[in-house]
Amino acid sequence: MNELQALILGLVQGFTEYLPVSSSGHLELGKIILGPEAEAGGLTFDIVVHVATVLSTLVILWREIIWIFAGMFRFNGTMNDEQKYVLNILISMIPVGVVGLCFKDYIESLYANNVIVVVGCCLLVTSVLLALTHFYTPREKDKISPLNAFIIGVAQACAVLPGLSRSGSTIATGLLLGNSRKNLAQFSFLMVIPPILGEALIDFKHMFAPSAEYLAEHAAEASAVVPTSSLIVGFIAAFISGCVACKWMIALVKKCKLIYFAIYCAIIGVIALYCSTL
Repeated sequence: MNELQALILGLVQGFTEYLPVSSSGHLELGKIILGPEAEAGGLTFDIVVHVATVLSTLVILWREIIWIFAGMFRFNGTMNDEQKYVLNILISMIPVGVVGLCFKDYIESLYANNVIVVVGCCLLVTSVLLALTHFYTPREKDKISPLNAFIIGVAQACAVLPGLSRSGSTIATGLLLGNSRKNLAQFSFLMVIPPILGEALIDFKHMFAPSAEYLAEHAAEASAVVPTSSLIVGFIAAFISGCVACKWMIALVKKCKLIYFAIYCAIIGVIALYCSTL
C-alpha cells in the first residue's frame, strides 16, 4: 500500500465512521477500486485508522468525557446522571460484545466471496432506516432509558455487516424510539469507543497470534507489510477527517438532515449491486 492509497482510505475511514454511510462498506469498496495493493493492506493499517477515529471522538467530545469521569466516582447514596449514563453505555455494549466475540469471524466468512453484494444490500437497508427518521418523528424523551440503550446496542451489533452503518443504525434506531436528538448523537459516538478499541485488540491478537482458521481465510491480510509512511499518512488522514465528520454529524442530527444520506446510501447501494453483476 502506497501513501496515496493510505491517504484515500484514511479519509474514507475517518469521514464514514461517523457519517451514516458505513465505514466498513466504503472501505471495502475503496480497496476494490484502488486495486490488489490496497486490498492486501494488512491488519495493521485497519487497526491504525480505527484507533485514529477513536482519538478524534475523544478530541471532539472531551467536555462530555470529562463530565462523565468527574461524576462516575461521586457517590451520594443514589446513582447520579453520569453513573446512569455510563450504565447505559455498558448496557449498549452487551449485544455487540456477544456478536464480536462469538460470531464475528463466522459472519465475515459468510460474505467473504460476495462482499459487493452484501455491501449493496446493507447500504439499501441503511437508506431505509435513515429515511424512516425523516418521515416518522415520535415525541422526544429527555433521557435514554436502559431498555433503549440495549435496543440501540442491538442495532450496533447488526452493523458488523459491511454497508450497514454503525452510526446510521444507532442514531436512526434511537430517533425512532423517540430519544432526544440533542443527546443521541453524543451517546451514539461515545458508545462506539469501547467496541472499536475491542475490535482493534482482537485484530492485534489475530496479527500476532493468528489461528490456523484465520490464516486460511485471511492469508494475504495477515502477511501484508504496510510501509511506516503509509501508516502515518493513513492515521493523520483518518484522525483529521474523523474530527470533521464527528462534529458535523452531531450538528446534522440536531437539525434532522439525515434524508440526504439516505438518498446517497440508496444510490451507492444500487451502483454496488449493479457492479456485482458485471
